[in-house]
Amino acid sequence: MSATGIAVEQHKDYIGAKIGMWLFLFTELLLFGGMFLLYSVYRSKHPAEFHNAAAELDTIVGTLNTIILLTSSLTMALSIAAIHRGNKRLCMILLAITIVLGTCFLVNKYFEWGAKFSHGIYPNSEYLLSFEKGEILFFGLYFTMTGLHGLHVLVGIIVLTVMLTKIINRPHRGVVFEGVGMEKLQGAHLAVLGERDERVWESEAIDETVRSVAISFKYLPVGKRIRVEEYANLETSGLYWHLVDIIWIFLFPLFYLIT
Repeated sequence: MSATGIAVEQHKDYIGAKIGMWLFLFTELLLFGGMFLLYSVYRSKHPAEFHNAAAELDTIVGTLNTIILLTSSLTMALSIAAIHRGNKRLCMILLAITIVLGTCFLVNKYFEWGAKFSHGIYPNSEYLLSFEKGEILFFGLYFTMTGLHGLHVLVGIIVLTVMLTKIINRPHRGVVFEGVGMEKLQGAHLAVLGERDERVWESEAIDETVRSVAISFKYLPVGKRIRVEEYANLETSGLYWHLVDIIWIFLFPLFYLIT
């Protein structure tokens, strides 16, 4: 969009945004890496107690959650590939499936935790404090690490839902010129330029009766014209979601398979 003496441009650094996400993911790896290290130290000191405590967990539920997250990682990657090909409808379907799978993971985790709470196994419970020291440490790490991971899954679902909403309803962008300096626009024409700078639309000349000029951009879901920021932001969100899946791949064997 341009006019005589007027240039409207919104700059976004997509490469910088992706680098920023990688840096954030690195800090997340440091966080969980420290917890994995702590787990390894305590397990080396209490191998038998960790083995016995792990028997209280439901391996079937853990396996189901692993399958759910791995499938969600696949649908996330396919949704990004779909929007790169300009297939907006397929991208929305796959993204919605990813969100549903993430929700299923949290629902399963809710029932799993609920079962432990119903048996009196929860932090600082009298029943749990009657266990051996190693078993108490095991469940303390279990609730802390899986709870923190579940929080990350919830944040990921919210982020992907926002992305899905943005893709479904492409935003209207508005820029308003008003107040001081409007007299300088008198006689100017607002114009819409095509891909080759040809004028596809031009307004009437602005006269003294005009007090402000509002420009609204509406991106219509037509053909294969997918904006760069749509797949750039989706890729960044996908990186976060893949991190959530990778962390669970480490949590699953540590807590469910050590027996």
